[in-house]
Amino acid sequence: MASVLSGLKIVEFEGLGPGPFCGMTLADLGAEVTLISRAGGPGGKAAIFNRGKKSIVLDLKKQTHIGAAIKIAAGADAIIEGLRPGVMERLGLGPDVLQAANPRLVYGRLTGWGQTGPLSSVAGHDVNYVSTAGAAWYASQAGSPPTVPPTMVGDIGGGALYLAIGILAGVMRARQTGQGAVVDAAI
Repeated sequence: MASVLSGLKIVEFEGLGPGPFCGMTLADLGAEVTLISRAGGPGGKAAIFNRGKKSIVLDLKKQTHIGAAIKIAAGADAIIEGLRPGVMERLGLGPDVLQAANPRLVYGRLTGWGQTGPLSSVAGHDVNYVSTAGAAWYASQAGSPPTVPPTMVGDIGGGALYLAIGILAGVMRARQTGQGAVVDAAI
């Protein structure tokens, strides 16, 4: 029996935390996820999120490898990228370029603070997000200082899963209209 997302093709550009978790979740549901990683990438603990994925190593500072990434993306339904705002554009792999190669492509972006705004260029981690949002206060005992929740609430609940839902909605829309979309999930 086919999995629910059988036939869905996703390209994930290597990142940390919520991006790989999003790709793993979609792969677990049957999507074909191709991870574009770099030599000497995160590895180690991040490898747990690579289950069910195909993988290719590309040096995105080489033009021939950029061309290969564009070709791979041209055959995909969606992209997952979790780099800081502007990085993919500087590499020549932003939404405009990849959607020119594949107008039905859903370009999924995942950042801590969004593509624009006062914190968009600031690095973030789960503890930053849950503290800023007040979740650290909710996780604490009355009269005690704020406590970091035992799970990565921001990265997983507020990032990876929102992006997965956004990508799936975007793919449904692309199949109906023939037009891709950019999904921007800010943790």
